[in-house]
Amino acid sequence: MPLDKDTKAKIIEEYRLHNGDTGSAEVQVALLTARIQHLTEHLKKHPKDFHSRRGLMKMIGHRRKLLKYLKREKPQQYKELISKLGLRG
Repeated sequence: MPLDKDTKAKIIEEYRLHNGDTGSAEVQVALLTARIQHLTEHLKKHPKDFHSRRGLMKMIGHRRKLLKYLKREKPQQYKELISKLGLRG
């Protein structure tokens, strides 16, 4: 399920690098994290929903690739982002 417009706008506002930024790696990771958290809660209630589980695994893989890119290209922003999102705890 996609995020509602208000939630998505708040996330973009918080993680964007400049005005009009909606597609930077930081924003994409933040949006994927919100969707992953939402889908994780769904799967706790519906453990046999294997189609949603596959989508979750694809999102996790995509986020992992984006984080790997950030770690390689912008290590300082990577560290700030994972601490802000509470990843790698």
